Amino acid sequence: MEPSTDLAALVPDWLDWAATATALGVTVGKVRTMIRDHELAAAVPSPGAGQQIPADFIQDGQVVKGLPGLLTILHDGRYDDRECIAWLFTDDDYPGRPIDALRENRGSEVKRRAQAMSL
Repeated sequence: MEPSTDLAALVPDWLDWAATATALGVTVGKVRTMIRDHELAAAVPSPGAGQQIPADFIQDGQVVKGLPGLLTILHDGRYDDRECIAWLFTDDDYPGRPIDALRENRGSEVKRRAQAMSL
């Protein structure tokens, strides 16, 4: 994955940590912990923006089902948060973006692909 990937172009909507905390009904400190524990991923989408979280990572007031496990798989494969986010929002050979599959509860194939990439 290119470090220069334009995340602002890939990801349509971003939330700062405070907005993420509000959407999840938790504290900003808990959001920080969730990022550290790979339950969420954060990146700076554009210069000077500060770290933000893709809005699509939250669905119905919760972290999208399967996202924490997928992020753990990718991090185990030495991907950083920025690379994880880029992969989740890129439509390569999967039918649609991986984040869309997770949001539609079709995460099994996404996880298999992530595991194969992380080897």
